[in-house]
Amino acid sequence: QVQLAESGGGLVQAGGSLRLSCAASGRTFSNYAMGWFRQAPGKEREFVAAISWGIGGTYYADSVRGRFTISRDNAKNTLYLQMNSLKPEDTAVYYCATERGTGIRRWELAYVKEYKYDYWGQGTQVTVSS
Repeated sequence: QVQLAESGGGLVQAGGSLRLSCAASGRTFSNYAMGWFRQAPGKEREFVAAISWGIGGTYYADSVRGRFTISRDNAKNTLYLQMNSLKPEDTAVYYCATERGTGIRRWELAYVKEYKYDYWGQGTQVTVSS
């Protein structure tokens, strides 16, 4: 059974940094794409960043490119999101997600879409004060 557990959220002032972690279990972590999404109060969940299996190709939302960095440590079965230069509009619950990963796959822009992900964590709150 695939399980994902986020941690590292909290309250930070604008301009500050946080690093989120997502611990994965239940299968070989390195073989699957992973993503970060977020949901602010009253808004729909939105894509933040994604990283592929293998050598780790990445995609970022325009709103976070240059400020956030997604990475993975396959030896630790852990996904990270380094968030720098945080803004109040980054306030949201952040979720990590992974794909079922069956069949033939290719790393493509569709990985910014929620439908590519089958397993989700419970989320961690990030609050950025102005």
